[in-house]
Amino acid sequence: MIVLLVAAVLWWYRRKMIKEAANDVADVLGRVRGSVRRERLEGKDEVSALTAIDDPVVAAATLILAVATDGPRMTREREQALRKVIVGVAAQGKAHDAIDYAKWATGRVGDAGVVIDTLAPLLRERLNEAEKGDLITMTRRVATAGGPPLPMLEMRMHKLRQKLGVVVH
Repeated sequence: MIVLLVAAVLWWYRRKMIKEAANDVADVLGRVRGSVRRERLEGKDEVSALTAIDDPVVAAATLILAVATDGPRMTREREQALRKVIVGVAAQGKAHDAIDYAKWATGRVGDAGVVIDTLAPLLRERLNEAEKGDLITMTRRVATAGGPPLPMLEMRMHKLRQKLGVVVH
């Protein structure tokens, strides 16, 4: 009788341990699956902040801000330069909204290369050759407006020229 009781307790304990192990494995698999889904959605969410842009002024502000913040943090001088160039091209009262959206979108993406790849086709279609040249000039002006030099600036400017279809020498 004692042997049967001990066997039943051992069987119950072993079954409980197997069930806990199975639950642990299921939890780990669920977390992995959830993290993969989140990564996939985050990637879409990043780009969706950019693909939602259909206004050339907002696209230009976002692109300029992304290049100006590629590396060191945004300095006050660069932010003032950004405001100055966007106010110069935006309709009355639209510059503030364009800069706010640009800050939000670049905060979600974080990579100036992705911003250039996503927004340059829109700007290439909507801007004439003189405006494309102005955009390149404004981008360089903001990116070099005080603060530490941006390590990737020349590479980003080259990529921007290429994506805009401006002749690259």
